[in-house]
Formats: sequence, structure tokens, C-alpha cells
Amino acid sequence: MRNAYVYILIMAGVSYAIRVLPLTLIRKQIKNRFIRSFLYYVPYVTLAVMTFPAILHATQSPLSGFLALAAGIGAAWLGADLFKVAVLCCSVVLIAELFPL
Repeated sequence: MRNAYVYILIMAGVSYAIRVLPLTLIRKQIKNRFIRSFLYYVPYVTLAVMTFPAILHATQSPLSGFLALAAGIGAAWLGADLFKVAVLCCSVVLIAELFPL
């Protein structure tokens, strides 16, 4: 049980350091174009990394999740808004689960 407290303290320290170090070390505006673009895309990549496995594993079969993912990417590529993409993906999963291949 003592190890659990050590692990929690280490995790808390790492989480705190990740949030505090940039505030203390970076005093002026970042002018490097590469670092600015990297920091701009970090939230989007994080969201994608958390969402992608859930898309494939939230359904009863990974095939229906993959079909919904492909349909959603196609609809978004063609300019559909978020609501239409979500409805399309849900419909594809429903049809794929009702009529398994």
C-alpha cells in the first residue's frame, strides 16, 4: 500500500511540472514558426488519439465502427457539418449492426 502513495505522489509531481514549467520557463512570445505550429495542433492530435480507439471499439463489431469512421471521414471531406456527420455515423453503425456482413 505504501507504494501506491509513492506512485500517486510521482504522478502528481509530473502532472504539476507539465503545467508549471512552461509558465515559468517561457517568459516571452514564441517566435519560432515550427514550435508555434506544433503547439497549435497539440489539442487536435490529443483529441484524435483519445477518440479514434473509442470509435472502433464502442460497437459490437469493429467492422461497423470502421464503416462509420469511413462514412464520417467521407461526409466531413465533402463539407457536411458536425451534426450531419454524427447522424450519418450513427445510422451506419445501426445498419451494420442490424444487418451483419
